[in-house]
Amino acid sequence: MKTLITLLLACALSIPAFANEEKKEGEGEGAAPQVIYHSLTPALVGNFGVGPKLKYYKADVALRVTGADAEAKVTHHEPLIRNQLVMLFSQQTEENLATPDAKEKLRQEALKQVQQVLTDEEGQPLVEDLLFNNLILQG
Repeated sequence: MKTLITLLLACALSIPAFANEEKKEGEGEGAAPQVIYHSLTPALVGNFGVGPKLKYYKADVALRVTGADAEAKVTHHEPLIRNQLVMLFSQQTEENLATPDAKEKLRQEALKQVQQVLTDEEGQPLVEDLLFNNLILQG
């Protein structure tokens, strides 16, 4: 009985060692870079448009990057990215945001501006795509 317990204990202790080896193999040179969706939280909220009536937007934005290093750089520059996006959204008019095609055009422009900010700061765009998880307009 004592031998059986010792054998079971030895087997149980070796399982985490095998798991660590598999993890290290996956992290090596042959591993594909990990795609990460970095959410800008809290959501971007502000005014847009002109006229006597205030119009508001709320945008939940996610940035697609590849690798933890790129995500760390994006996180570091997040205040600058948020400022650029707030300025872009505040310049929009209600007509510019009325159709799905107009929202797609805004998404593409936002991606270009985020990539430009990161190119200026880091020498490369880092962000591969920008997604609106939610875009709410109230006028």
